[in-house]
Formats: sequence, structure tokens, C-alpha cells
Amino acid sequence: MKQNLIAILLSSLALTACAKTSTESVNQQNSTSSSKGKQDPELQKKIDQLLEKTKKELIFVKGGSFMMGDFGPQHSKDGLRYDGDGDATPLHKVTLSDYKLSATKATYADFDVYTAATGQKPIGVFDEFSKIDRIPEVAAGVNWQQARDYCQWLGKQLNLKMDLPTEAQWEYAARNRGQMVMYPTNNGKLENGKNIWSFDQRNLTKKKYKTIRIVPELKQFPPTQMGFYDMITDNYEWMLDWYDPEYYSKSPEHNPQGPKTGTKKVVRSTYPDDGQNIKMSGGLTISRHAIHPVADPDLVGELKDLIDTKSVDVNKNNSVRCAVNF
Repeated sequence: MKQNLIAILLSSLALTACAKTSTESVNQQNSTSSSKGKQDPELQKKIDQLLEKTKKELIFVKGGSFMMGDFGPQHSKDGLRYDGDGDATPLHKVTLSDYKLSATKATYADFDVYTAATGQKPIGVFDEFSKIDRIPEVAAGVNWQQARDYCQWLGKQLNLKMDLPTEAQWEYAARNRGQMVMYPTNNGKLENGKNIWSFDQRNLTKKKYKTIRIVPELKQFPPTQMGFYDMITDNYEWMLDWYDPEYYSKSPEHNPQGPKTGTKKVVRSTYPDDGQNIKMSGGLTISRHAIHPVADPDLVGELKDLIDTKSVDVNKNNSVRCAVNF
């Protein structure tokens, strides 16, 4: 009963917070747009650099049809499923329109420009310890609404329809336009130390940044054949879709957007780890994960008497890769 109450409270809190944040973000974006040109010259320079970087990193993805989901029975030697969770079935036809997807995940440096431009406080700063791991060039840790606000703000500045990708768009791109590719690497395989982190390489990165935590350092290995970096690891990526483990059985064929409502949001990719662990923990192109959209330490504090905060994700390893729709 207590667990059910917690789930209901978290769900209610998430929806309320998302709605509130969305309204505030629109006001912030309108304010930013109307005051463009009045920015501090140094900040305006950083904004221009971020926008130019964003445009250069957008990769065009030609739309088409593919069979989305676990293709193991059609592809594996033994005819068995690749994914053990069961939520990547049934295999179903999806047809997507053309779109663009960012080659990389957003960094803290990217978000610092965005928050400065919109008059918000920097993301990821909760205490003195969090500041140590808040490295400018690594994948930013954000909640779902922060991720979406960022993409939509970029789109407004660039006059593009930018948003979070749908999980169908993400999987189609990760599989090189829907091919039966198991892992989103340069060759569809996991090769420790060559196209994904080895255990030793991860430890060296900790020493480099003088931290005890794994660091989601980006663009350290070759991209996929389409040019996308780090789709296999170095932070989960927020999707537009609400999560439903049964969604594939009722998904429409054309440009699916996910369920209309839900409690958790879909994330793709994986927590920062090495190849050996990722092989056992959902690093496939078809792997689906679900995370509460507002797992913010400030919000968690309001429920401290009801929940164990150690079990609550605080977005350190949830990031964003923006999409452009036509």
C-alpha cells in the first residue's frame, strides 16, 4: 500500500512539475527571443557558437519503413530473442518521415549557455559534491522537461521544429535506417577498447578528471555508420514517448509518438559503463528503458518522509540528443 501511495504521489508530482516547468519555459523562451540582441556581447557570442555547433551536428535521416523491435527470431542463429526484458516485442512495421538527429548528446557547457540565455540557474548544481563531477565537456544530466525545453529553445533560435526524438526515430537511426544492427557502434559489434570503453579506460578517465565516479566523456570512439556518437553508452537519452511495456502491440505504423499518457518516459542508450557490462545490461539498439521524468533532488526532498532517496534517480546519467522534424 505504501509503495502504491509513493508511486501515485511521484506520478502526480511529475505531471504537475512538468506542466509548471513547461509553462515557465515558454515564458523564458519568449523573453529570450524578444531580448535577442540585448544580450551581453560575450554571452551572445557563446549563444551564436552554440547555435552554429548545433546546426553542424545535425545529421539528416532519410525516412522509410523498418521492422521495429526485437529482430532476434529473424536474425540470430538460434532463432531466439536478443532482448530479455520482453518490452521490445512484437516486431512491428514503422514508417517514418524524414528528420534530423544530433550527432552528439548535449554537454554541461551547452546547457550553461542555454540557461544563461534564458535566465535560469545552471543545471546539475545541488551541493558541493555535485560541482566536482559537473565537467563542462561531458554529457549533461537533466530531467525530461529540461531536456525538452533545451531542444525547443534551440529550435526557436534556429527556426527549426526541434524536439526530443521519438523512440522510433532513435532506433531507426541507431540501426542505420532500420537495418538489423545489434549495437549502435561503428560496426554493430562490441569491441572493448576500440569502439566502446574498456574497464581500464574508464578508470583512466576517473583519474583524468580526479573523480571517483564514471565520467560520460563524449566522442572518444568512432561514430556509427551514419555519424552518431555515443548512442550505446555515456548516459541514457530522453525520448519524447511515455513508456508502456505493451505499446508495440498497439503502435500505429506511421510516425508513432508513444502513448498519450503515462508515469515514466522512455530512455534509450545506457548508463556510462564498459563494454563487458553493457553487453549484459541493455545496450542493444532495440533495448527500451523507463525513467520517471522528474527525478530532481529538490522534489525528492519534499517526499523524504515517504521514500528512500537512495533509490531515486537524480538525473546525473540522463541526457539529451535533439531531433528536427520537417
